[in-house]
Amino acid sequence: MSSSRSVRKLEVVSPVPADIDIANSVEPFHISEIAKDLNLSPNHYDLYGKYKAKVLLSVLDELESSDNGYYVVVGGITPTPLGEGKSTTTVGLCQALGAYLDRKVVTCLRQPSQGPTFGIKGGAAGGGYSQVIPMDEFNLHLTGDIHAITAANNLLAAAIDTRIFHESTQSDKALFNRLCPPNKEGKRKFSDIMFRRLKKLDITKTQPGDLTPEEVKKFARLDIDPNSITWRRVMDVNDRFLRKITVGQGPEEKGMVRETGFDISVASEIMAVLALTTSLADMRERLGKMVIGNSKAGEPITADDLGVGGALTVLMKDAINPTLMQTLEGTPVLVHAGPFANIAHGNSSIVADKIALKLVGPQGFVVTEAGFGADIGTEKFMNIKCRYSDLRPQCAVIVATIRALKMHGGGPEVVAGKPLDHAYLNENVPLVEAGCVNLARHIINTKAYGVNVVVAVNKFSTDTEAEMNAVMNAAMAAGAFNAVICTHHAHGGKGAVDLGVAVQRACASGNQQLKYLYPLDISIKEKIEAIAKSYGASGVEYTEQAEKQIEMYTKQGFSGLPICMAKTQYSFSHNAAEKGAPSGFILPIRDVRASIGAGFIYPLVGTMSTMPGLPTRPCFYEIDLDTATGKVIGLS
Repeated sequence: MSSSRSVRKLEVVSPVPADIDIANSVEPFHISEIAKDLNLSPNHYDLYGKYKAKVLLSVLDELESSDNGYYVVVGGITPTPLGEGKSTTTVGLCQALGAYLDRKVVTCLRQPSQGPTFGIKGGAAGGGYSQVIPMDEFNLHLTGDIHAITAANNLLAAAIDTRIFHESTQSDKALFNRLCPPNKEGKRKFSDIMFRRLKKLDITKTQPGDLTPEEVKKFARLDIDPNSITWRRVMDVNDRFLRKITVGQGPEEKGMVRETGFDISVASEIMAVLALTTSLADMRERLGKMVIGNSKAGEPITADDLGVGGALTVLMKDAINPTLMQTLEGTPVLVHAGPFANIAHGNSSIVADKIALKLVGPQGFVVTEAGFGADIGTEKFMNIKCRYSDLRPQCAVIVATIRALKMHGGGPEVVAGKPLDHAYLNENVPLVEAGCVNLARHIINTKAYGVNVVVAVNKFSTDTEAEMNAVMNAAMAAGAFNAVICTHHAHGGKGAVDLGVAVQRACASGNQQLKYLYPLDISIKEKIEAIAKSYGASGVEYTEQAEKQIEMYTKQGFSGLPICMAKTQYSFSHNAAEKGAPSGFILPIRDVRASIGAGFIYPLVGTMSTMPGLPTRPCFYEIDLDTATGKVIGLS
């Protein structure tokens, strides 16, 4: 056992109590104690209450010359709607490494969206005896980052419609005079952000009065094509009735009605910018470069063209700092950014990983989680996140459950909120073996990136030894470095010690070289087809709209960006009902959009929605407050 003062010995009970009850039964250490274990002094962080702190980016500058620790990514097999315990395994592994194997370790997780927390899936703090605490703070407002993203996103949305409105009612001269009003001395001047637009237009003049009428028109009139606008408003709630709306119906808007919609906040490009940025200056540039649509002449219009890039950065200035928390066993956690993996790139932030890798040092471990199955979360981790971070993982963990493998082997449908079929509660080795084709494809795909793959079988009480042996045999046959049984949900870090040992061995065995799935200098279509092939597709078909968008983004010079597929998490294919390892299908691309500030092109596969809906019986039925103690109850 580590001698660190912040390691807590758990007293586990069986059967495992509800997650929130376990979380509420443990008094967290003051966050300054967790910071101290990482050699962080009070000037390295800002406190947000007793149990959370924002770690400042200045830490990276101070530790620039320090060596990095080992870097581990946790992905999973194609999940059931219940989830297979990927966050739980990530936390359990870190509790094992820190509390039992005496290693410096930091867990890097995404901030959960309130959509799933109050919707179907519940929170994302882990579960059982492998959780981040305080669990209610983790799953709800945390330190306000998602609220900051929502505010910034919607400020930009307001700026777009307002600019179209004002341009439609004013002459070039009147518009220009209002954009560059005279000061008290009667002189007009450009604000600093305006020089970005002037530079884009190749106008080198520095005084407003020197512009020709033609230059005034080019500068002042963005001439946004309303039909080209891709920027939508966001909120962090599952609300299906906001997927398609009309704006501008008030009498003061003079009939400027436009059809648009809301996305969930974590699908905002600003969330992706936060996750992929490497510094405050880099974030400022990325926010300014975000493209909201085109002019009627087909030129991309950016946030900086609208004059709002600086204001967006101000709204995001605190959100760029990762939030320090702790696990049940007192190991440190950095929580930062929360893009979904099915409709965004599904990974926590680069800055959190970079800070963590310096803090743990050369013998320590940073474990980060990639959302949903490895076909989307781990793929995007490798091809998008690692490209921008220039970091190289030594090991990839794939989390599997007997339950999900039975489903992939042809078991009955698994539906959230409904009791599991008896096939999932009784031994059925042939069903498990049939489903291992899904695991095998994930292993083969992940191993192709040049990293060692460790399979973690997340054990449930109904799983039998024969079923677990079948999974481990299939994993090794598919090329896994190791496969281990984990009981961290029931036992905390102690139940993931074997996984911790396997991960240490995988990281230490040789110098792994990251190999990307595709180079950046091939066409958008070739990149899409390379990813589709990894899914098992034999080809790709594009709608007329998708073809048009690909042609436009190529013409605008954006074809060198990586690809972020928006695809169902429930199948390798576009059809959620296709379980196992389907092959020979044609992958349909409905539309193609671009997140230029974040730095990727995202094709929409099939019917993917960027605003989830609520089920008949959402999680919020269970959530309440104990008014006597002030504690949250019913969070899962």
